[in-house]
Amino acid sequence: MQLFVYVLVYPLLFLISLLPFRLLYALSDVVFFLLYYVIGYRKKTVTENLNLVFREKSEGEIKRIRKAFYGHLCDMILEMIKSITISEEQLIKRFIIKNPEELKRLENLDKSVMVMYAHYASYEWSIVVVHHINIIGYGIYKRLKNKYFDRLARRIRGKYNTTLISSKEAKAVIELSEKSGIRSMSGFVSDQSPKTYKSRYWRSFMGIEVPCFTGAETLAKKLDLSVTFLKINKEKRGYYTAEFVSLADNPRDYKDFQITDKFTELVESQIRQAPEYYLWTHKRWKHRGKKSE
Repeated sequence: MQLFVYVLVYPLLFLISLLPFRLLYALSDVVFFLLYYVIGYRKKTVTENLNLVFREKSEGEIKRIRKAFYGHLCDMILEMIKSITISEEQLIKRFIIKNPEELKRLENLDKSVMVMYAHYASYEWSIVVVHHINIIGYGIYKRLKNKYFDRLARRIRGKYNTTLISSKEAKAVIELSEKSGIRSMSGFVSDQSPKTYKSRYWRSFMGIEVPCFTGAETLAKKLDLSVTFLKINKEKRGYYTAEFVSLADNPRDYKDFQITDKFTELVESQIRQAPEYYLWTHKRWKHRGKKSE
């Protein structure tokens, strides 16, 4: 069945990826109409999340953010499909690193780098970051259930010298690289909602106390990796900029969860400035109020 679905769907995805950007975004507008007005995909979840963290905003403001978010979501879905055939030249033009000198500085520290970022703006196109470095790149991701689409995802990322490793494999792979003397840059999307029984740390996120993912900080301290935040901004449709913001060159000098706090505060600041670019469809606050369980 997995192969059947892949064979059925992949040719369509490939053809869509060949569309010029003008037509790609015209298609995105059609998908937006269907997703927002007809299907109402996760509209209840998005509305609940927005009302939860923006209690001071009016109903009209919430609706405006929600509608803008769905427009961005559809753009991002189509951009993910475009990644199948997009050239490296196009990707570099559309995802610009604002401070490449910081990347150079990180490399000169002569240690591996942990990159923390959020489900914000174009986290998918961040794969082009490895174009600017001379060490190998690891992208930490959740393995797809369909093994054929999972293989496709690995192939797409592999074009830019990024190796995808599942979240379950990440610790072992990075530790092995360090033991082998291989420097790497590993990207962790660190605003997930961990299971409550696995959570070591709770804190306020957008005014709501929730469990926080601390795996990136823990691994960085164990292996003495420098830690940086990738701040991604959407400048206009199809164009993004990214800036590296240092969190810790020597993570062992920091108290437990201090790096996680710095990361969370930076993510909150981005969300408050332009909330429509955050991924409101995922249930980041689903464990609120369960700390004592």
